Amino acid sequence: MLDRLLRPVIAYLMRQGWGYIALRDLLKRIYVDEAVRGQDGDARLTDSEISVITGINRREVRRLREAAAEPEPAEPQDRMAGVNAMARVVGTWASSPAFRTADGMPRVLPLRPDPAQVSFEDLLRVAKVDARARAVLEALEKANVVERLPDGRVKLLRAAFTPSLPRDKMLFLTANIGDHLRSAFHNLEGEEPVFIERALFHNRMPAAQLDAARPVLSEMADRLLRQCNEVLLEANAADAASFAAAGQDARTRRLRLGVYYYETDADDLP
Repeated sequence: MLDRLLRPVIAYLMRQGWGYIALRDLLKRIYVDEAVRGQDGDARLTDSEISVITGINRREVRRLREAAAEPEPAEPQDRMAGVNAMARVVGTWASSPAFRTADGMPRVLPLRPDPAQVSFEDLLRVAKVDARARAVLEALEKANVVERLPDGRVKLLRAAFTPSLPRDKMLFLTANIGDHLRSAFHNLEGEEPVFIERALFHNRMPAAQLDAARPVLSEMADRLLRQCNEVLLEANAADAASFAAAGQDARTRRLRLGVYYYETDADDLP
């Protein structure tokens, strides 16, 4: 069963020029990292104990632990934070009632604060993005998500943010798939609460029928995620106000809710 999980990853890596040795070295580091992360309490696992858990020889474990102790550039994490911030801005703009018109369309926003209406800077504040408005706007323009109008206002073109740079797309993808796998394994291990893990499967569908249904399904998925985001934004605002009034700090968690779609030839079974 595990080969079904690994095949698409291996196929992609080979297309990108990743050979077995590079993947092997990465897997060894991850094995050691996860062994360290999974240790109980404050007890520090010895190299010998990690060697037994992972099957990696003790000398290699020591080398990997020493390499992990050296500081690494923070760029990947910083880039992921930036991608998440852009997605949060777009999601808030498309879902929060304060930034939509009476008919549910995203408002065209002035860039600067305006006493008569909400602005792009107000949007950043509600989305909890601590960055200069112009820097965020330029990033969204590069991704073809927004349009700056002649009068200086900003218009949302798409209700979903997709990074423009290949590296940022990969960061987005790995975060989504990583959380999806963690959710699935959480359920397999019988942990509570049970996370959502559902999918539709149809076989031998006429290709012309899928061509017609695909854009409809995409629009339905977008609408579902916008509605979910609206519920979460409203709940978050209400809880923040109640905790602030009570002078309490709320414990926070993070979540990721996704929808995916895939199709291939009918005889190419999963």
